[in-house]
Amino acid sequence: MYRPILKLPKTRYEKFLDVIGGGLFIVSIVFIISQFGNLPEEIPAHFNGAGEVDRWGSKIEVFILPGIGLIMWIFLGLLEKAPHLHNYPTRLNEGNVEAFYLNSRKLCNELKNFSVILFAILSCEMILVALGKLDDLGWWFLPFVIIGTGIPIVKGLMASSKIK
Repeated sequence: MYRPILKLPKTRYEKFLDVIGGGLFIVSIVFIISQFGNLPEEIPAHFNGAGEVDRWGSKIEVFILPGIGLIMWIFLGLLEKAPHLHNYPTRLNEGNVEAFYLNSRKLCNELKNFSVILFAILSCEMILVALGKLDDLGWWFLPFVIIGTGIPIVKGLMASSKIK
């Protein structure tokens, strides 16, 4: 099984997504901290598929999603740095290894950044619902999650299938 360890620099696109994803994540943390004292003792802790609150919990739970987001950022960031550990078709060889590695790494990068952006939005929306500024997440949230995770995967698979 051919799996060389290559040092491929991040593309501008990957760096851009890291700045956007990391920046929005940090902004959401600042927002959470700034609003924490204003939160009621119970805040929305879970939403159903229609975006309606279906479970309330302690206000400390507002830190769960950022914690999960941080863990995902770290884990997917480490996975990004080790494309030789990813799964590839048997046609991987010396002539196409860079293309496969870059494609796989971009997929990890897109999913990593979408996940932290999603958790940032969700955390801020939890606070806005708790403060009475929003009623729910809205109908758009579940399609946003499905499309937002589906597009990078489909795009990555299509790009992988075109690699000779």
